[in-house]
Amino acid sequence: MCEVFFSVPAFVDFLRERGFRLVTAESCTGGLIAKLVTDVAGSSDVFWGAFVTYSNDAKTRCLGVSEDTVRRFGAVSRETVEAMARGALAASGASACIAVSGVAGPGGGSPEKPVGTVFIGARAGEGRHREEEFHFCGTREEVRRASAYKALAFVEELLRGG
Repeated sequence: MCEVFFSVPAFVDFLRERGFRLVTAESCTGGLIAKLVTDVAGSSDVFWGAFVTYSNDAKTRCLGVSEDTVRRFGAVSRETVEAMARGALAASGASACIAVSGVAGPGGGSPEKPVGTVFIGARAGEGRHREEEFHFCGTREEVRRASAYKALAFVEELLRGG
């Protein structure tokens, strides 16, 4: 199992102290990031809500990800999570976004994108964004959980200016 060390309550406090409002655009995590944040009392101060866009159709309809992007690069790609984050921010009016798409397993992997491949995107006002590919180990649940915690840390780094 992959170890995860991240304090969600401290993250919620960080958002509150700096006046950020978060939205998530989740695929392989299936709403787990939203659950982790909303498990913290008072998170309604900083959490706008979530888009759980598991299917490609949901990504295009709810977040405005172009069908061409999904066709050319795949649902699990840097380009797709960048478009997911952009769309979620535009639809919500939040000030920061996490977007995640990946292959949680146990099936669905390929030689190019094996099980555990996850792309995470983070976006904030003034055009600040970053996207990165990660590879997580373990069972489906472990991959999803590691992805969720890494996504929270990833957006915090972006918001801190890293």
